[in-house]
Amino acid sequence: MTGNARRPVGLAQLSLLNTAPPELVGVAAQAGFDFIGVRVRPVTVTERPYDLQPGTPMLRETLLRMRDTGVTVRDIEFLLLDGSDQREAWLRMMEAGQALGASSLTVAGADPDSARLVRTLARMTEDGRGFGITPTLEAISYQPVASIAQTADIARQAGCRIVVDTLHFNRYNGSGAAAQWEELRANAELVPLLQLCDGPAERPVTREALVVESRSERGVPGEGDFRLADAVAALPDGLPVSAEAPSDRRVAELGELGWARLLKSGVDAVLATAGTVQATANPQGMGTR
Repeated sequence: MTGNARRPVGLAQLSLLNTAPPELVGVAAQAGFDFIGVRVRPVTVTERPYDLQPGTPMLRETLLRMRDTGVTVRDIEFLLLDGSDQREAWLRMMEAGQALGASSLTVAGADPDSARLVRTLARMTEDGRGFGITPTLEAISYQPVASIAQTADIARQAGCRIVVDTLHFNRYNGSGAAAQWEELRANAELVPLLQLCDGPAERPVTREALVVESRSERGVPGEGDFRLADAVAALPDGLPVSAEAPSDRRVAELGELGWARLLKSGVDAVLATAGTVQATANPQGMGTR
């Protein structure tokens, strides 16, 4: 559907958070995406919950639309690991993910005890094998686990993988920030999915402002200052990418489908530029890795 046979392109749930999964499948298909991400567990109490447990009407409708359109579900989200016992929550998420055909479950690290976080993720990873789902740890710029180096180290110890979000990649300014690009390239084999959005180079000055930007006002890929083509080129050829760019303002202006189409065109332009970057770096047509 994307016109790019090598690289699947997806639409993340956060880009259209208030669009229920059955409708999201339809919007993604019309906009030309190959897959979607689905939020099977709300992150905040204000979010609209989507019940996709086996046997529910919403799951049945979502699966029917997937069958009719060819759009698949690659990743599910979202669990903030805070050190509490959340095994029951992730097992339910994995049940929903398995029913949808997902292969990864996105988590973030809010637990300041890194040894405990590794143990938690190792247990999740073990549980996930029975569902065909691997936890992917995401660096979140305003959480305790915020850098590529941190996520990669924890993931290697736990036996899971990492997902890279270009917003948080660019917003991280803690220890080792200057080595983010080096760490991205060094840990590329851990990354099953790259999430694309754009934004200004200037970082919001408060944690609250970072949260607002992250959850409700990101930019279309290619319209901001992030080096998105370089991020794509730093990772394996054919790696799936997903547009994760919520914008309450622009969804209200353009509608769900209009926003999805704008995101798709932005991603396509970034991928075209990344192809040029890779071709320039590898004039003999060899792979980058």
